[in-house]
Amino acid sequence: MAPFEAPSFHDIRSAAARIAPHAHTTPVLRAPELDVSAGASLFFKCEHLQVGGAFKFRGACNAVWSLGDEEARRGVVTHSSGNHGAALALAAQTRKIPAHIVVPEGAVAAKLANIERAGGILHRCAPTQAAREDACARVQHDTGATLVHPYADARVMAGQGTIVLELLQQVPDLDAMVVPIGGGGLASGCTIALHALKPDARLFGAEPAGADDAFRSLQRGERITNVVPHTICDGLRATIGEPNFAILGAHRVEVISVDDDATLAAMRLVWAELKQTIEPSSAVVLAALLAQRERFAGQRVGLVLSGGNVDLDAIPFIRR
Repeated sequence: MAPFEAPSFHDIRSAAARIAPHAHTTPVLRAPELDVSAGASLFFKCEHLQVGGAFKFRGACNAVWSLGDEEARRGVVTHSSGNHGAALALAAQTRKIPAHIVVPEGAVAAKLANIERAGGILHRCAPTQAAREDACARVQHDTGATLVHPYADARVMAGQGTIVLELLQQVPDLDAMVVPIGGGGLASGCTIALHALKPDARLFGAEPAGADDAFRSLQRGERITNVVPHTICDGLRATIGEPNFAILGAHRVEVISVDDDATLAAMRLVWAELKQTIEPSSAVVLAALLAQRERFAGQRVGLVLSGGNVDLDAIPFIRR
């Protein structure tokens, strides 16, 4: 296997051109009440309004349209708790090729429905990283499909990094960005783009305390893979990828971990003040910023709202 090569800023610019016919340019929203609460100027990049309801479409679309014609005809395969799977199925649909999605038992029903609506072919497996990877390998062997890893894929990272290109066109003078971190694909692409365009700005990852392998890994300087995730943020339960860990370490990305109660409180704030329906994996960015207000006081901060595919029946603050 060839050694992994991280995407360059040129790759991210190329990805932006490649996905432009298919992806949305998402808006940036403000809420004065949240600025007061944070003691900072907050700019919410609304990737929950992206195709498929999550930022994942950017990376999936770039990966699909990077394939040669013969390779594309055999289709694509991935494993996903939901958003990446739906994104890959939608991206495959734009090229009229099959998309095989390995999903763990217990995945959010709304996200599985999104995959099926997009024409994805579901393959179920046990809810462990090893089971997901084994099932992916079997499908890949049986079909000849190309693996598009949810986060440890340079094409995916490059696609996710296009968020920064857009955001800095919309808000040029940011001091910092906060993005959710699970496997690290979003954070990897964004830190490469942010470093190239605005090297003085800092990127922070926001992570659930119940799945804080990225936080622990970067603190210790070595990748931690034995964390058993326990968090409402289903999109952030993945173990940080090996290439992602290397990229985040090289760019000195700092991760802030927050508990689920803080994330749910932040989610409710976004629903109330921004009038936007986001999922817990998105709300973690506001929770992280509010947990460390002093770090961001007086700054202009971009926060990526990563997805809005919510299982309404599972949200504790909703009362029937």
